[in-house]
Amino acid sequence: MPQESMIRIAHTARNGDVHLAVDDLGGAGGEPLLLIMGLGVSRFYWPDGLVEALIDAGFSVASFDGRDAGGSTHFEDAPAGDPVTGLLRRRPLAYTAEDMADDTVAVLDALGWQRAHLFGISQGGLVAQRTALRHPHRVHTLTTFAAVPSDASGAALLLRYVRLPFLARLARMRHPDGRDGDVAAGLDLLRAVASPGYPFDEDDARLRVERELDAGLPSGVRDSRAQARQTSATWHGPKLRELRVPTLVLHGERDPLGRPSAGRRIAASVPGARYVELPGTGHDLPREIWPTVVREIRALATGPTSARQGVSGSPDGTEQPAVPPPSRRAVWAGRIAALAATVGFIPLHAVWAAGIPLFADEERFAAWHADGGGTYLWTLNALALLPAVLAFALIRP
Repeated sequence: MPQESMIRIAHTARNGDVHLAVDDLGGAGGEPLLLIMGLGVSRFYWPDGLVEALIDAGFSVASFDGRDAGGSTHFEDAPAGDPVTGLLRRRPLAYTAEDMADDTVAVLDALGWQRAHLFGISQGGLVAQRTALRHPHRVHTLTTFAAVPSDASGAALLLRYVRLPFLARLARMRHPDGRDGDVAAGLDLLRAVASPGYPFDEDDARLRVERELDAGLPSGVRDSRAQARQTSATWHGPKLRELRVPTLVLHGERDPLGRPSAGRRIAASVPGARYVELPGTGHDLPREIWPTVVREIRALATGPTSARQGVSGSPDGTEQPAVPPPSRRAVWAGRIAALAATVGFIPLHAVWAAGIPLFADEERFAAWHADGGGTYLWTLNALALLPAVLAFALIRP
């Protein structure tokens, strides 16, 4: 089994009463680069090889645990929930997304960094977007991987960008209590999100899972209450179209959790953003894509040219223009069309469901209505409204 060789210099950042666990991972004198991990797991899940490659590319690299993760403050007295229902809440369970963005700046302060490049994966990519929106003067560049757009929330986020059968699969996983169960849960999660196009490195995965536990931390993979508090953190800040930080959006072509359309949406919303879709890649960072990831982040930090902005591509160099979001006029035209197609026949059905035999033979109508016809029509009307509801939820500028 591989042994951990990376030297970690521990720091503690503070945002009010919240303490944040921070590791300086090396590369002193390089350009500051802060890594932001995804939902539920700690800073120990970043692959050492990727970190070392980023250091070799000229970065000074650090990582941290967000609130309710790893060695940072947990809000265990907050109400219970699960990550999916957390997304659907209108009010946060414990804190806001603005608080989470402010945590990132507190980490920069603790490291003595006035500005930094941000690289966030999954939920960490969402936090990175919001940090760049809320504190643009503290961010050199923004890179997201396997993230959803900051503007998306609630049911629209789930329906448009998340593969719901995969969430159901995760919810069915069961593991025994104790360390063995914690290790099994972590490995099963990493296998589930792994890249179909590349071999799964079980030794490296086990190293990352076990070192979190060896540090005396609880298994973040199994703490659904903490995950719910994170996903319920509501955002009331600027829209992505207002972001003016140089932005790179990476997304796996075969991500089992987040649809690539999420990454495309981020890139289309941020002026000048670059989108790179990684073939064969899932919701993880296999070693085979490290050279591409490092090269793209390095190029962004060096300074994107106009030829590199607003394009999407893959590691083999194939590029296409990023797809722009639809205009507000087009959005409303789609919504109105869906509404018209939906409600055109509802008034007559509502009259019949209420027991009024308009345009119908009264005797046959009475027999039909007594046999449950009214209930059938009320149900049909409710289902008929679904396309209009989905149109308003999913068709957005």
